[in-house]
Amino acid sequence: MATPPATAATAAKRKPVFVKVDQLKPGTNGHTLTAKVVSSEAVKNAPIRGTRSSSLLARPSRPSRIAECLIGDETGTIVFTARNEQVDLLTPGSTLILRNAKIDMFKGSMRLAVDKWGRVEVTEPASFEVKEDNNLSLVEYELVNVVEE
Repeated sequence: MATPPATAATAAKRKPVFVKVDQLKPGTNGHTLTAKVVSSEAVKNAPIRGTRSSSLLARPSRPSRIAECLIGDETGTIVFTARNEQVDLLTPGSTLILRNAKIDMFKGSMRLAVDKWGRVEVTEPASFEVKEDNNLSLVEYELVNVVEE
């Protein structure tokens, strides 16, 4: 008798592979890491405009909060762009687990972000000291087109 194909409910979950801050590279995503918040600075508090449609389902405008937070581990630091509810979680000194984080490029430098497909959760304090003299967001990258001959 043939075994039925595995469905999403019966498939075993993959164990997350935790990466260190110094392993992050431009244009990558799907990162899971543990980091401490070094500092947090509010950048923007502006309304999100509702959608322009005649539909009754158009959302009213609500404020959008953005904060730039310096986070890191024992290998280095990077700027994390926190949005809306994430801003409240990123208080200096707290330890976080970031799941499905991605690297965004902003003015040639890397920023870490977690969108609606990822998760930010506060966890118990980590035992490591943050290495603040290796800030990956201070490295400027340049887009180079490679022509194959």
